[in-house]
Amino acid sequence: MERYNDEILDEIRSRNDIVSTISQYMTLKRKGRNYFGLCPFHNEKSPSFSVSPDKQIFHCFGCGVGGDVINFVKKIENIGFLDSVRLLAEKSGIQLPNDVSKAEEKNIKLKNRVYKINELAAKFYHENLYKPTSKIAQDYIKKRKLNNATLKSFLMGYASNSSNELLRYLKEQGFTEEELLASCLIGKSDRGYYDKFRNRLMIPIRDERGRFIAFGGRVLDDSKPKYINSPENIVYSKGRNLFGLNVAREGVHGPLKRLLIVEGYMDAISLYQRGITNVVASLGTALTDSQGRLLRRNTEQVILGYDADGAGQQAIIRGMEILKSMDIDIRILQISGAKDPDEYVLKFGPEKMVKAMDEAISAIEFKIKVLRANLDLNNVNDKVKFLTEIAKILSNVDNNIEREVYIDRISKVYEISKNAIVSEVDKLLYRSLAGVTKFEKSNIVLKDTQDSKIDVATRKREGMVVYLLIDYTKAAFEKIKNVVDLDLIKSEKNKKIIGILYERIDLNNLPENIISLFEDEDDINYVSGILSYDFEISDVNKAIEDIEKVYYKEKLISLRNELILKLENNNDAEEADKKEIENELTNVILELTKMK
Repeated sequence: MERYNDEILDEIRSRNDIVSTISQYMTLKRKGRNYFGLCPFHNEKSPSFSVSPDKQIFHCFGCGVGGDVINFVKKIENIGFLDSVRLLAEKSGIQLPNDVSKAEEKNIKLKNRVYKINELAAKFYHENLYKPTSKIAQDYIKKRKLNNATLKSFLMGYASNSSNELLRYLKEQGFTEEELLASCLIGKSDRGYYDKFRNRLMIPIRDERGRFIAFGGRVLDDSKPKYINSPENIVYSKGRNLFGLNVAREGVHGPLKRLLIVEGYMDAISLYQRGITNVVASLGTALTDSQGRLLRRNTEQVILGYDADGAGQQAIIRGMEILKSMDIDIRILQISGAKDPDEYVLKFGPEKMVKAMDEAISAIEFKIKVLRANLDLNNVNDKVKFLTEIAKILSNVDNNIEREVYIDRISKVYEISKNAIVSEVDKLLYRSLAGVTKFEKSNIVLKDTQDSKIDVATRKREGMVVYLLIDYTKAAFEKIKNVVDLDLIKSEKNKKIIGILYERIDLNNLPENIISLFEDEDDINYVSGILSYDFEISDVNKAIEDIEKVYYKEKLISLRNELILKLENNNDAEEADKKEIENELTNVILELTKMK
């Protein structure tokens, strides 16, 4: 696959500061020269995700992932390298040259054509809704009490009962059959091409940037299935989008204060019309990691407003787990007298709904409520179980003040001794701390799984060679290269990386962004780890000198062993040759003795 040239990539990196970019996805706090936060790529309680503004790299000391701003966006958005480059280029106003491969170019062109098909189809359906022949849809709209402003905000429409009305229209616009099939609006059978959506209220689904990516079709009577949705395709992945986000964000700069998330798009539309405009739907029962990141980027607080049934409650639990690792304020909507938020706002009005959102409970309170509902606190065994489970929940609260508030409240509400709760929580916290060994970054950052038998000191030393070659190239290169032969490097990964550095430095062709030298994800993670690791170098020249001494000694040991082997295997050699080898061996041994 072709790539954009280094100049373009460097410009993109320089215009997209890594701290600013990553801060759009997660919370970072400054600590010394670097920033730290909870890693978005694995679950953790203590921040081990480091971002260096000086080096413009990130690295997680927990899971080992790392790289530059392009690598971060690629991983967090779950997209390819080129798509990450394009996204950052667009954000920073950089015009990219058209130098991608033919296959990639064809794919981009098809995507853009599908976006256009979806946009035209949405407008076609919307206009269709107002035709005299669409009375069945108009009656349904009246029944649902949807007004014109709402219909226009979401560009809702109507697909008639015709099997080829949209097909004919799109063909007239010049789209090919391949493009129409890729949009998933048109199907193909033995009898030819046909419209997939018929006699349904049409709800366009748009991405964060407002592009039309899919459709939902709602039946106008009681027939089944009630909804038909676009399948995942070249432009649509339901787990990476939230219905209504583009509408909720309209006219808003920066993150929203809060977002209510509901199950279905009709729920979101109904709430929006009744004044609850900060609402989105998750395009499926379970919230995904990608949707969690989307929420993190767009709001400070998420209110989970799923249905009161079993599936809805499971979705809340799943949603809490997803959002917990993303440092978002999670709240759970508590309503009574209705099965879902849509029914609630219809029955009691928007003011009551806003009040319910204001009073939404925390994830901890929700867990306690669910636990309480399944136990009889008048029963001794159940009360003991309740206390034990409460302690487990509270031991996961990192903030001491927050934990103290919950302990006080639980003690009063459930008439349990505060000391008993504190005692149980402290026991769990102690066990947790006792089970955690000292955080040894050298074992994580400098670990090469393929060379697990290599001792920590050697791995650390070889890591320092890489570090010095990158960060102190002028001071270190000649001295290190003279003594550190690649044969002396034990780790295959370090051997590969040092070899690349030697070659590029020799050619005076070391890029400013070292990460760009590597395409393999393991290499990128490893090098970012080296650059993020604190080697505690107070004197660079002394550090280089120490490396020289160690590897000079290694060279001497290697030479000594080689000379001994020669003497053992050359019994038939001339006496003069033997004498020469013995003299050389003596000199090497004397040199080694001086170094001890």
